[in-house]
Formats: sequence, C-alpha cells, structure tokens
Amino acid sequence: MFNINELQEFNRLRSSLRAKKEHASLLEDFREFDRTRLDLEEGGGSYEQALLKERASLSRSSGQTDNVISQAQETLRTLVFQRSTFGGINSKLSNVSSRLPTVNHILSAIKKKKSMDTIILSLVASVCTFLILIYWWTK
Repeated sequence: MFNINELQEFNRLRSSLRAKKEHASLLEDFREFDRTRLDLEEGGGSYEQALLKERASLSRSSGQTDNVISQAQETLRTLVFQRSTFGGINSKLSNVSSRLPTVNHILSAIKKKKSMDTIILSLVASVCTFLILIYWWTK
C-alpha cells in the first residue's frame, strides 16, 4: 500500500508543518502579549480584561504544550519503528551470513576491523589523557 520511505517522508513533512504552525502561533501570542501589556500601561483596559486575556494566553500555551508532547510521542513511535526495522535487517543479514560462507567471512573481517579500530582509538585517547596529566602536573 504505502512504501516505508513514503510514510517516513509524510511523517517528516507533517512534523515540519506542525513546527511551522507552532512557530507562527508563538509569534502571534508574543504580539498579543505586547498589546495587552501596552493596554495596561496606558490604562486602556480593566484589570478583569487583562486577567481574561492572560487566561486565554495560558490556555493557548497549554494547547501548544500538548502539541509538542504529541509531536515527541510521534517521534518516539517513529524511533521505535526504525529500531524494529533495523532489528529485522540485522536478523536477515545474520540469516544470509549463515547460508553463504563468503558473506560470513566478509562480515567477520568487518567486525575484526571495527574492533581493531576501537582498540586503537582507545589507546590514542588514553595516551593523550596521560600526556595531558603529565603536562598538568609538571606545570
């Protein structure tokens, strides 16, 4: 029905649209807050009107907070979906590597190279830390 890439693109565009709407709404709220403050400073409105405007502003802020929370939940669902997709890819790769010895050999060589790179990077970081400590103590 839908391709995974199309679904991800749709979700990305929807999130972008939500963010733009929230940004525009925040700017409008800021302008309204300035107008309310100006009315109070000039004495153009009553205290009750200012409280009503403040309540409306808080209500909009609460709605925007709900939007941000729903967007974060959508992001979490997308990340969980991606994790399951990558887990499926990993299991398929393991299945292929067990069936084809050449692929298994290549994958084991990649793993060895990765572990060797990790060891070398760790050694370089520890030597640099050691040299920094010696410099700091001699200073």
